[in-house]
Parts: sequence; structure tokens; C-alpha cells
Amino acid sequence: MQTGYYAATAGMVTQFNRMDTIAANLANVNTNGYKKEQLITGDFARLYKEARDELPLANNTTSGAQYFNRSLSRVPQISEAYTDFSQGTLQKTDNTFDMALGKEGQFFAVNTPQGVRLTREGSFTLNGEGTLVNKQGYEVLSSDYFQSKTPIKLNPEDSIVTIGQDGQISTNVPGSTQMIAGKKLMIIEPQNRQMLRKEGDNLYIPDPADPLTPVAQSGGVMQGYVEKSNVNAVNEMIALVEANRLVGMYQKAMDSQMNDLNKDAIEKIAVTRR
Repeated sequence: MQTGYYAATAGMVTQFNRMDTIAANLANVNTNGYKKEQLITGDFARLYKEARDELPLANNTTSGAQYFNRSLSRVPQISEAYTDFSQGTLQKTDNTFDMALGKEGQFFAVNTPQGVRLTREGSFTLNGEGTLVNKQGYEVLSSDYFQSKTPIKLNPEDSIVTIGQDGQISTNVPGSTQMIAGKKLMIIEPQNRQMLRKEGDNLYIPDPADPLTPVAQSGGVMQGYVEKSNVNAVNEMIALVEANRLVGMYQKAMDSQMNDLNKDAIEKIAVTRR
């Protein structure tokens, strides 16, 4: 068995997975609130050391040593994938219903046909009924939604609408500058961000075990701003070039295993001596 060929194949598959992740990040470099995906590459030797106690054979037996010597390989492979929730750059828009969260780990909540979803994208607007919705038309939830089941509705004729840092929405009395407090945005801070699952449309599915308790004093809502993607296009392009070069290297290693070594072996074995 040509173990080198299979090692090169596994390494190439790992780089293909890296390229897919990098491509997804680059495709969303201009998506507001997008959080980049990251991969951790490990090798069998490290993974073996972490799980050696779970092997069926004890580490200190002859059979265990044979298993180790036969199976151990330093083939790179994806050991973990995770979402980087670091803060993106805040861009000022001065739009009334554009909102950004200035604190990591906090999310807006929206109501979708599949249930409550979380998002960092705060480009909101009013629909024809005066309900606050996101770009996909999903209702933006208020802090009392689980009790009242009512959406955030505003009068299109309100000339002044302010949203405080805690998500408190206030509108003016018609014909005056006196402000009246209305609904409050639901700001969620999940207990474990890594348990969130991406669903598409920049939405996250919360962990079913998370109670989704609204933050009373979030202090992170910024009206008139949007959070840009945290993807660094330059770093992603460098990683893409690196992965592409590694694919080429693994391809050459595979060619050497299948062509050069096999050819050499066949020529030598085929020689008959009299």
C-alpha cells in the first residue's frame, strides 16, 4: 500500500475544505453583520494523543504499539470549525432605522416562519403596516414579545424616532418635540455563542437549551450605524493563495507516488537476469 499517496490525498481534501470556507468568507465581505468562518487544521498524531485512552487497545501493550506504528500518520485534516464573532467595523449611515450593536456577543431577535432567530445585521425598515422588519421582511422583536406577542409598530407620520443605547424606542408627540417611550428592542446575549448555528440570510438558530432572556441594559445599540463584516479581504486572499499552492504540492506528491515510483518499480521488477 502506498501510504504516501493516501496521505497526499487527505491533505488535498483538507485544502479543498479550506478553500470552500475562504470563498464563503470572501463572498460575504460586504454583508453587514456577517461573521467569518474559521477552520482549525490538525494531524492524526495530535488527534491520536488526545483520544488514545478511547482506543480499544491499551497504550502500553504490544498490540497497541503495533496499532500505533501501523496507523499513525501526520496527515493534516480539519479538526474543528467555528464562527469568529469578533466585532466588525461600525459605519455611520444616519438612517433612522439602521442599528448596530457595539458589544460582542449581543444579537437582535427576529421572528421567522421557522421560529425566533438571532442576527447582528441591523438594517431595519418599516413595512406597509408600520411594523419594524429586517431586510427579509421578518418582524424585529420587542423585549416583551414573549409576553405580549405584539410586534414593534410605529406611525409613519412620526417625525422624530430615537432609539437609545438600551434599545428603547421613543417617538415625538405630533406637532411637538415631546418624546413618548414605546416598545424596546429585544437584545439577546446567548450563554454560549459557539452553540449558535448559521441558517442563511445572516440568521442564527439559537441553542434550544438557551432561555433567550432579553438583556435589560444592553448599552450597545447605536442608532444610525451598521456593523460591517469582520472578514479581512487581504488576509482571506493570502490564505486562498496558500491553500491553492498546497493543493499543487499535494498534486505533485500524488503524481510522484503513482507515476514515478510505480514506473521505477515496474522497470526494476520486470528486469530478468540470466
